[in-house]
Amino acid sequence: MSGPGDFKPFDSGVTPRFQEIATFMRSQRHEISGAVDIALAGVPFDLGATYRVGARHGPAATREASRLIRAVNPATRVAPFRIANIADVGDAPTHPMSIDISVEKIQGFYEAIHAAGAWPISVGGDHTVPLPILRAIARDRPLGLFHVDAHADTFDEFMGTKINHATFVRRAVEEGLIDPKRTIQVGLRGTRYGDDDIGYGNEVGITMVPMDEYEAMGRDAFITLAREVLGEGESYITIDIDGLDPRDCPGTGVPEPGGISVRDMQVILRAFTGGNFVGGDLCEVSPPHDPGGMTFVNVANLMFEITCLVATNRANRK
Repeated sequence: MSGPGDFKPFDSGVTPRFQEIATFMRSQRHEISGAVDIALAGVPFDLGATYRVGARHGPAATREASRLIRAVNPATRVAPFRIANIADVGDAPTHPMSIDISVEKIQGFYEAIHAAGAWPISVGGDHTVPLPILRAIARDRPLGLFHVDAHADTFDEFMGTKINHATFVRRAVEEGLIDPKRTIQVGLRGTRYGDDDIGYGNEVGITMVPMDEYEAMGRDAFITLAREVLGEGESYITIDIDGLDPRDCPGTGVPEPGGISVRDMQVILRAFTGGNFVGGDLCEVSPPHDPGGMTFVNVANLMFEITCLVATNRANRK
């Protein structure tokens, strides 16, 4: 039997960061099993993207960049690897030529994680990825959703298809995987195809906070609003990197100017400490569009912030 903290990552004070095979945040590599509390996983899939591809390489690039991550959150003092068994369980299987087969395979992978009792934190992959994850972990009850994105992702269909990176929120609401009344979106700002692009979100009661409104209300007021919307029920975090400002995260398939700063995102996530989060993902991270690699340093740090939240919630359950 293993206890919390048994899966210790490599200590960069002992083993240099450039040494050993890259895993998420230098965590131990482990198969999916009941010994794992939090499963770190990659989803190398970008067939659902409709502009620039490359996000299939996001998990590998994030693993490399996450060599920089140390053990303790400097603001919240959370040391996630001490309070939960956290392991890199590898990548979800995908099919390089089929969306449908890929979505089925990804869902099966996360069903195995869910059956083992672990909570997932993932790096994609385009923003189709949350749908199969939520299908695997939220079928027994709808989750609240904290969604960072430049786009609402609520189309009924896009380019003649029902499952892609612009439809996952709508599918998740229709399938009862998320509670729209406990869903909040922030960072919305992309130019629209028409006047009704965000109509569905309004109809079902999603709280949508465009960037102009976010800036007008300020970070602290937004944090208060987000806590109110999410409530005390179990919730999931999904961050499309194009929701962040391309000055910080240029490596994405659909960049939009004027987004949330990485600093604001850090503070927002840290303010959620103690919240009832049972998983999360970061998507649309594309190494071919960020040759300098700064996007992936920031993605790795935000992955650590989400891991701190989920690990704290997991530890509080025991």
